[in-house]
Amino acid sequence: MKNLCIIPARSGSKGVPGKNIKPLSGKPLIHYTFEAAVECSFLDKIILSTDCTTIAESAKNASIEVPFLRPKYLADDTAPTLEVIKHALQYFDNRGEWYDNICLLQPTCPFRSEGFVDRCFENFVASAADCLVSVKLVPHEYNPHWVFEADALGYLRIATGEEAIIPSRQLLPKSFARDGSVYIFKADNIRNRNSIFGKTISYLQSDDMWHINIDTAEDWKRAEMIAKMLFVVS
Repeated sequence: MKNLCIIPARSGSKGVPGKNIKPLSGKPLIHYTFEAAVECSFLDKIILSTDCTTIAESAKNASIEVPFLRPKYLADDTAPTLEVIKHALQYFDNRGEWYDNICLLQPTCPFRSEGFVDRCFENFVASAADCLVSVKLVPHEYNPHWVFEADALGYLRIATGEEAIIPSRQLLPKSFARDGSVYIFKADNIRNRNSIFGKTISYLQSDDMWHINIDTAEDWKRAEMIAKMLFVVS
């Protein structure tokens, strides 16, 4: 079983300009994800997919391989992550370098507890699922059994399709949302189904203390606060 890690990092961030190489508590944002990848014992190859020579140089300085520069049409803010993964996987397939599984680590989620990516892999293998995603627990007030959608007549219907509302939070089933930190999936999901997820999805819950997905300037400020709590900065 050969596992490829793809770290995607384009240059054109609008919410936080230049965020991938912007210093966060003393080091470029992207280096937190490099460190999490290097720490993982399951990965056979770790690569950066970027369109930017400056980001590429930062990766090389951290001993992360940059086998290509991503084409510009895969570098704007509308480019689907699926297409970025397909581009990288096809690059290796065309060279006869075959991978069974792909791990996607996004730099916008810089903080992962020690060994978390390894635990994700262990869960992925044990579950025999097509895909694993890291998740966070959805607060009960946003549980889909308590969320409504408007119908064509303007009436509210329970989003899950049930007729009766579950009366108390204690009776609600746990609900999870992807947190963007870790994705692991069979490479054949991409080759054969044009999908990251496949048919079966397992999960591992992230520690809320570590989670942030940086998209805005406010997110960056919160990331700085989290970093101060988690790490001793010299």
